[in-house]
Amino acid sequence: MEISPEIQEKIRQAQQIQQQLQLVATQKYQIEMSVKELEKTLEELGKVKEDTRIFVSIGRLLVEAKDKEELKKKLEDEKETMELRLKTLEKQIKFLEDRLNQIQQELNQMARGVA
Repeated sequence: MEISPEIQEKIRQAQQIQQQLQLVATQKYQIEMSVKELEKTLEELGKVKEDTRIFVSIGRLLVEAKDKEELKKKLEDEKETMELRLKTLEKQIKFLEDRLNQIQQELNQMARGVA
């Protein structure tokens, strides 16, 4: 039995969405790990005494941070930005999952129509 062009197109769309889902899920995981790293860094920064010298990595260089509070603010801002990105990725995942489910339902209906 030959598969109709319409069903082939739906299958192609479903495969594309699955690939997109995989890519977005990977991005989400990477950002989650970055957020955890920032949280740990902020936690450790909070434990450091005021007179302790703090160094930040810039590429392959370690540079002394002049102001602990400024560094803390910068890290908190970065964490907030990443958390916003996470929310965007979660919405994107939900949208793609809904679209994939819709296509799968359409394929099931087409298959019943053929059978």
